Amino acid sequence: MTSSPRTRDLEVATRLALEAGELLRAHLRAGLTVEHKTSIDDPVTAADREASHLITAGLAAAFPDDGLLSEEEADSDRRLVRERVWIVDPIDGTKEYASGSDDYCVSIGLAVAGEPVLGVVYAPATDELFAGTVGGDVSYRGPRAAGTGSAPWRVAVSDTEHGRELHRVGLPGLHPSGSIALKLARIAAGHADATFTMSPRSEWDIAAGHALVRAAGGDLRRRDGQPITYNRPSPHVEQGIIGGTPAALEWLEGQLRDFGLPTAHLGLRPDAPAWTTLDAADQAALSGHPGVFIRHAGGRVLALLVVDPATRTVERAHGDAFHLERLTRDVTRALGALTPAGR
Repeated sequence: MTSSPRTRDLEVATRLALEAGELLRAHLRAGLTVEHKTSIDDPVTAADREASHLITAGLAAAFPDDGLLSEEEADSDRRLVRERVWIVDPIDGTKEYASGSDDYCVSIGLAVAGEPVLGVVYAPATDELFAGTVGGDVSYRGPRAAGTGSAPWRVAVSDTEHGRELHRVGLPGLHPSGSIALKLARIAAGHADATFTMSPRSEWDIAAGHALVRAAGGDLRRRDGQPITYNRPSPHVEQGIIGGTPAALEWLEGQLRDFGLPTAHLGLRPDAPAWTTLDAADQAALSGHPGVFIRHAGGRVLALLVVDPATRTVERAHGDAFHLERLTRDVTRALGALTPAGR
């Protein structure tokens, strides 16, 4: 690994990722008790919480002036006034971890002034370690990657999204798996070429992987082409994402347009490109509403939810039943359980 101004940052993050990985293996050996947050697709274990504490305590000791954001810790506005913020997912792929799959990882990213600059991703089950900095390089320790196959590009996709709808699409080169952080790390290491999601992700899911992809010369952005920035008051990307190496990313964006693959947009506002998918009446009625959520594709709305964010009460819902169910799942993960109108 070449020397860079972030050598100590990388050394500390790598040490903590490896220590957290050993903790996760120890929990597996002892046996897990699994709880659920918003749904069966959103599990959490004691291992998540203990690994989070290990990592955040270590980062706070090493970098006391930096901000911290972890999926499993109470959030604080204090991070918003910090230029440097560590963004942590102690287990990206908890569902896979709890089910005995190898497809999970520890993800530690560093954002400076909202930009991802450092990433460490460690997969304890396969002992794969990815580490790198923007302006430096990406190192990889682990087994050799598999061959490319016959498809033009290797596209890593969500196993949940593949099982629900992507398997019916003729998009070539799809490789379903769990952890998005691990997908991005493998793109940075040259083991895959591109990825995309239809559902939104949170900052802790992607910060480390985003930094690694950037360090390797690729990019990650929102499905509408807008950039992803970090350390925002609400640490959730409002829509699906797309990323990869430059050539693969250009090809994949064209494929998504051609196939008309949908994405959600949460908290839709009039300045967003997706606002134009609403008809004129909805644009007039919903302008300024803080809880407009849509799933859209090909310039049209597939499902719409209007929710009072304060009470999480659904004020309006319409659209195709399948797409409405997917949108409701995305909104529930972002806000918590929704209350149907009239209750």
